[in-house]
Amino acid sequence: MRPSPDATIDVSVVVPARNAEALLDGCLGSIAASRPREIIVVDGNSTDRTVEVARRHADVVVSDGGRGLPVARMLGVQAARCPLVVLIDADIILPDGTLAALVDEFVEGGYVALQAGLGSISGDGYWGRALTHHHRTGVSKNWFGVMATVFERDTLLDIGFDPGFLSGEDIDLRWRLVRAGARIGVSRRTCVIHRFDDSFDFARDQWLADGHGLGRMIRKHGAGGAWLLFLPVLAASRGVALSVVRWRQPRWIPYYASYCLFNYMGMARALKRRPPAVLLCAEGRM
Repeated sequence: MRPSPDATIDVSVVVPARNAEALLDGCLGSIAASRPREIIVVDGNSTDRTVEVARRHADVVVSDGGRGLPVARMLGVQAARCPLVVLIDADIILPDGTLAALVDEFVEGGYVALQAGLGSISGDGYWGRALTHHHRTGVSKNWFGVMATVFERDTLLDIGFDPGFLSGEDIDLRWRLVRAGARIGVSRRTCVIHRFDDSFDFARDQWLADGHGLGRMIRKHGAGGAWLLFLPVLAASRGVALSVVRWRQPRWIPYYASYCLFNYMGMARALKRRPPAVLLCAEGRM
């Protein structure tokens, strides 16, 4: 017998947030309406009203001291009381029934980690629409990540996140889960809403962070990650070709050119920096 729609779902939801006041109320409101066992918000030294908004919805609010997303996520997982943990980013909205459906699919499929599908949206600005178009049509839309993902808590505590990443920690985690033989996936039947801002500054910061993550992967994995050096130019070339030939929408060409440029700028910064070769584990040791 399936549980009542009003039944509590036995999961801990962890939401990392930094200066996310504008997004957080919608995100946490949708989570609270889904009735998880607990909601944990990890604040990254926000200077806006993020903590105030978080306290209206969350059972637990802690700080990561501004140490970044990998640390924030692990602090939340360490604080969780349930055997299943759901990592959700502040720019995600859960439609009615999504959380329960994702957990059901996770259990039925015998997964160690399962991400919801991401339905990207934005306002009417060019850069937001371009980001949305890219995400909806790009190959990476089916790549496992941690934006709205159910995990076995013990496995996540075991394998950890690498705190040397500013972005791209999801790629590193995916590689290590696959090597460990864990069953992971991206749902094709359960989809959440992923919100993009409209501004160029937002898009630029996304590209720089993505490039930094790729550079960090190349430094960490050496020859095994060398192919990532070509990923931005391949993705941009694919986007330009499809924009001109298939979609007949050349307006996306400036987007892909900017995407490629700033990805490589972020990558160059990461390749110049000497990162710490450490993992954040369950006990918080380095």
